[in-house]
Amino acid sequence: MSEIMPVLKEPAKKRKGSRKLLVVLFLLFLVLLAVLFFNSSISKIAEVQIVGMKLATKAEVAQAAAIAAGDAFFGTTSSTIEKRVEKLPQIESAAVSKVFPGVVQITVQEYPIVAFELSPKGELTALLSNGTSIAAQTEAMLVADKPVLTGWTAKDPLKVSLTKQLGKIPVKQLSDLSEIIPVPSKAYPDRIKIYTRTKFEVITSVSVLPEKIEALNAVIETQEPGRITMLLADTYVPFNVEEQEDKDAESE
Repeated sequence: MSEIMPVLKEPAKKRKGSRKLLVVLFLLFLVLLAVLFFNSSISKIAEVQIVGMKLATKAEVAQAAAIAAGDAFFGTTSSTIEKRVEKLPQIESAAVSKVFPGVVQITVQEYPIVAFELSPKGELTALLSNGTSIAAQTEAMLVADKPVLTGWTAKDPLKVSLTKQLGKIPVKQLSDLSEIIPVPSKAYPDRIKIYTRTKFEVITSVSVLPEKIEALNAVIETQEPGRITMLLADTYVPFNVEEQEDKDAESE
């Protein structure tokens, strides 16, 4: 007798329709959550914290940042805000961090004050290391121990170069410089005269000032007040020697 083969049942087909429905429902759920989140107060900026400035005001930084409480927390990237703030002339750099939920922190680094200038109207102007001029209105500016620029024209390009060079000088040495006057010559168009608070008179040039400052400091610390020339060659003559030479010349 021939054996009867059992009838094989076909495997049940998977219900693809139900799986697709679950995926669609899950995506709809995510969309719903996103809509609820971005319309809730937790997705908004609750506070903008601004720190680090002495020259700029909080209002100026906030306006440059172009964000405020109530704006979307994720609506603007940190790098975009930083670039906006750094467009302010007195801001050297800005760092933005976001602390969820709702807090945006902006920390600024300003260009330092390197000198002051008295306008024809008698108003004191602060000069920053990038050449920017701002009104010296705050107490922090007025107590700064920095040199005063006199005899410079408003649009003199050498004045901008000078402020950049002064920014390279250590604060301690910069504080000894009292007054800086332009005294250009054919050989040295950028020649300047510096009076120090330690009673020295220095002739040098804008272009070589940072590299000469260490030598100048060495003379000031070890010698009596006198006249110093620091150009191609460096010379030093004490004032008492000059006075004696002048007396000798008059007596002859």
